[in-house]
Amino acid sequence: MVEHSDAVPRDAAYWAKYVERLEVSDPTEPHGYNLQGRRVAGPMNGFGRLWQRTYTADLGTEVSPESLVADWRAHFGQYWPRMGRFHGSISAIEPGDVTALTAGGVTSGILVLYADDTSFTFLTPEGHMFAAMITFSAAMDATGRTIAQIRMLLRCSDPLFESMWPLARRGEDVFWPGVLRNLAAAHGLPDVAVGEHTVCVDRRRLWANWTNVRHNAGIRTLTHTLSAPFRPHRTRTSVR
Repeated sequence: MVEHSDAVPRDAAYWAKYVERLEVSDPTEPHGYNLQGRRVAGPMNGFGRLWQRTYTADLGTEVSPESLVADWRAHFGQYWPRMGRFHGSISAIEPGDVTALTAGGVTSGILVLYADDTSFTFLTPEGHMFAAMITFSAAMDATGRTIAQIRMLLRCSDPLFESMWPLARRGEDVFWPGVLRNLAAAHGLPDVAVGEHTVCVDRRRLWANWTNVRHNAGIRTLTHTLSAPFRPHRTRTSVR
C-alpha cells in the first residue's frame, strides 16, 4: 500500500511560491515596465545555444560560506559594477522576490527562485537577454577555504539577442568577475583572482521559440525611453 503524505518538505521555506505571472511590488515603479505581467523564462524557454558558465573566486579562510552569502544577500546590488544597476531593496534577497535591474542599458528583472544559507538562485523573465537560471553560492573546499561561485545555465532568449552573443559574452566576462572582486574586496581581499569556465551544453537553437522577440527587453527599453516625453507624469501622494 502506498501512503500519501501532505507533509510540507523541509526546504519549502527556501523556494518561491508558484506564480503564473510576475508582479512588481509597486505598479508605478519606474523600472518595472519590462517585468510586470511577464512569465519566468528558464533555459528551455530560450532560443539560442545552451551554455553553462561558471565564475569562481577563492576568499580564503577569514569568512565562512554562511557569513559570505548572508552579506551577499543583504547587499547584493552594492557589489554590482557601475555598468549595471540592481533596483531592488538592499535589505535582503528572499524567495519569491521580484526585482527590476538594468545592465548594458537594458532594463529587465529577476525572480528569486531559491535562497538558503549558502546559495540563492534567480530566474529571468520573458524578454530578458538570457533565458537563464543563475545561482550564487559559497562553499568550503577540502582545505577549509571559502570559494564563492556564480554559475549560470542560459540561452539567449531570441534571435536578435543570439546575434549579439559574442558581444554579450565579453560583457558578462567583465560584469560577473567584477561582482566577485567587489564582494572579495568587502571581505579584505582587494586583488582576488577570478576563474571562468564555459561549456556549450547544447549547440541547437530552439527555432520554435523565435517569437520570443516580441518581448525583447532591448527593444522595449528603447521604446520606453523614447516615449517618456509623451507619457503623463505620475505624482505620488505622501502619507503622513
